[in-house]
Amino acid sequence: MTNRDEWHGKVVIVTGGSSGIGQATATALADLGANVLITGRNRDKLSEVATLSDNIEALQMDSADPKSGEQIVDATVSLWGRIDLVVNNSGAGQPTPIDTYEADIIAKMTAVNIMAPSLLVKAARSALSEQNGSIVNISTAASRNATPMLAHYGATKAALEHLTQSWAIELAGDGIRVNAIAPGPVKTGALTGMMGLPEEMAEQIEAQEAAQVPLGRRGVTADIVPWILHLGSAENEWATGQVLTIDGGWSLRV
Repeated sequence: MTNRDEWHGKVVIVTGGSSGIGQATATALADLGANVLITGRNRDKLSEVATLSDNIEALQMDSADPKSGEQIVDATVSLWGRIDLVVNNSGAGQPTPIDTYEADIIAKMTAVNIMAPSLLVKAARSALSEQNGSIVNISTAASRNATPMLAHYGATKAALEHLTQSWAIELAGDGIRVNAIAPGPVKTGALTGMMGLPEEMAEQIEAQEAAQVPLGRRGVTADIVPWILHLGSAENEWATGQVLTIDGGWSLRV
């Protein structure tokens, strides 16, 4: 159970905070009294989320920009003077059969899923160390198995999990814990948004995935957010370098 006092006055960065898991995480933390900076590319969506709470500030930012990490940290420290938690939630992926591989598509996924969290961690390290802070990276349960046509999405998220474990060792001396959540099929709008699929195709995939989940349904953001808060909390003092799969058993299917 979340201790409401735990988050009061804390400062959190949530990348990709304008929708889905990022939005749900940001609003949950704001409701608990945390100050939250959300980032994303869509100014209108960011503004909509920011209006939900006086504790949420929005910064329009493309995570693929190599300068984004420093700019996000500078904005956060300017607003509140500290950083307690970084949630690397931004993600990039799209269906790419081998015959359609293009360098710019692969580079974009690599930039958002690997480079962006790396540079944000670098920029936030000092501030996080001052608070014995935490990092929670958002991966995907799709990295547990082969993902035809989503190979680079799965591969870059698997790389993020490796980074999670490596950073956990490297940052332990700074008092910073690093963990990751690997969600299964969660209804967030990512199929029509990030993946760019037509609505009809997205609905077909959603139904197919729901049938594959042993617990009988696709996930919702409420299935994921409590785990992000738990791993990111200062009350979680001894868990680091962990990748927690929350997917209703989906990745265990044969």
